[in-house]
Amino acid sequence: MEERNLTIGDIAQALGVSKTTVSRAISGKGRIGEQTRSRVLDYIEAHHYSPNVVAKGLAQNKTFNLGLVLPGDYNIVELPFFQKCMMGISRTASEAGYDVLISVVTAGQIAQLERAVTNRKVDGVILTRTLTDDVPMRYLEEKGVPFVAIGSTDNERAVQIDNDHRSACRELMGRLLDRGIRKFALIGGSEGYVVTKNRLLGFQEAFAKRLGWDGSRQIFLNIDNGAEADKIVERLLAEQVECIVCMDDFLCDCVLNALQIRRIVLPKQVQVASFYDSSLLANRIPGITSIYFDVEELGRKACELLLQMLDGEQPKRRTLLGYEVRMRESIK
Repeated sequence: MEERNLTIGDIAQALGVSKTTVSRAISGKGRIGEQTRSRVLDYIEAHHYSPNVVAKGLAQNKTFNLGLVLPGDYNIVELPFFQKCMMGISRTASEAGYDVLISVVTAGQIAQLERAVTNRKVDGVILTRTLTDDVPMRYLEEKGVPFVAIGSTDNERAVQIDNDHRSACRELMGRLLDRGIRKFALIGGSEGYVVTKNRLLGFQEAFAKRLGWDGSRQIFLNIDNGAEADKIVERLLAEQVECIVCMDDFLCDCVLNALQIRRIVLPKQVQVASFYDSSLLANRIPGITSIYFDVEELGRKACELLLQMLDGEQPKRRTLLGYEVRMRESIK
């Protein structure tokens, strides 16, 4: 026989043992004598046998697939975040011999995820967004499927990894307060996302540390389109707000467009900052003060945590990665 076509059946026939015995020798699991195990492994090494993924999966009761859950309701501006995150996950999975299977979910609609789990297509799952009402997370817990959540969650049983949004936003706001700004406005997205909650906490904590602060601040949440942002900008300009802080790059882009239409000069007439830096803001002039997070690293670390779980290890429940506050010309 040609060695490149060697199968578990061929090995079993050559050694006079069962296919089950060969599988147990390869996987290292199940009852099998050491002498028999050595015979099988020696034969494999001598004939350069490499089990294919299916055979290896059967032997180890694994699919060698990782599930990756993406939100179906993300907007086009969020795409770079998920692309970078997927890149980190895919590279790490590939290095470990795993492939990645994508499932798309929206709110409570998790049919793709359910099929992947029910049909045993994945060994574990990575969630790329955490929600205040997290249906995908509850489902995975109920089914006993190992998973890692990218983003923070109040679920203390979940293995989760996130950037330290709360500290990052608190630090950025502290720097703005140090520059003597007194009239602020914060524009944010959906309160259904945990990241909105954490960024809001960081924003509020910065003011709580300033005893006797005599300024004002306004907060606008659940803003998800340019038209709403435009109306808010018009109102804030009439009220002579000094600094508009945006929770993400999408809303910041909307605010900048609204200011540009009105020929408002940054930072002379109004100052702007973003709690999230991205390529969307990269070419803006003047440069926008913002917070940088290494998203590909976030994906890589999330995959490493899941692989640890699949190897029988118990990683720490909560991991927070760092950030970089980037002060630019949009702030005086």
